[in-house]
Amino acid sequence: MLHNSRPPQPQSAGFSFENTRRNAVLEGNLSELGYSSPKARKTGTTIAGIVFKDGVILGADTRATDDMVVADKNCMKIHYIAPNIYCCGAGVAADAEVTTQMMSSNVELHSLSTGRPPLVVMVTRQLKQMLFRYQGHIGSSLIVGGVDVTGAHLYSVYPHGSYDKLPFLTMGSGAGAAISIFEDRYQNMHAIVQHSHYDNSTPESVEYACIIVLTPACPELLPRATTELPRVTKLLCYITRV
Repeated sequence: MLHNSRPPQPQSAGFSFENTRRNAVLEGNLSELGYSSPKARKTGTTIAGIVFKDGVILGADTRATDDMVVADKNCMKIHYIAPNIYCCGAGVAADAEVTTQMMSSNVELHSLSTGRPPLVVMVTRQLKQMLFRYQGHIGSSLIVGGVDVTGAHLYSVYPHGSYDKLPFLTMGSGAGAAISIFEDRYQNMHAIVQHSHYDNSTPESVEYACIIVLTPACPELLPRATTELPRVTKLLCYITRV
């Protein structure tokens, strides 16, 4: 006995543009009221650093994105400058890679010429002078951390050449969430991981994060952990007033 059920409909392949008309209507209504439709947020990465009594800790995720596409899940964003100095890079991955490679070569030549280990402030000065010459066309946001004869230091260098020196720093698309954790829990190292829950281009697990500890003895690259932090349920709603 045959059933009266309809045969399954074949699914159409390719892209679906069924919401195009809806978006056009919404955008038209918003423009009549004097508003504009929200743009898609382009996110990148998150890097962080903190100074403790024995040295500096640098942390970064390993996910590289191309607009809204994950291009590489294992991109090393902590770059070698000198045995006692490392640098985290956010922004354009190629710019950060080439910039830190050039700086590592310059620092090595400087050490061979002077016969002394490099200072963190010297590396920061050369980085900010080089980036300032290009007026932001090199898309590299850098966190320089290291330990030298004067102690432990942590600097942030922006693409236009400005810099800051602080006990803890965050940069990148998830910097807002990470810095809030640093300011609230300075003694706990949760911010390197916590940013991933508020940034859709950074991982949701410590498994994809790289952490390096710089001490006067030697740098130590910590193994990747696999512990995930539970997502926090927000009880309050945000109201935007115009």
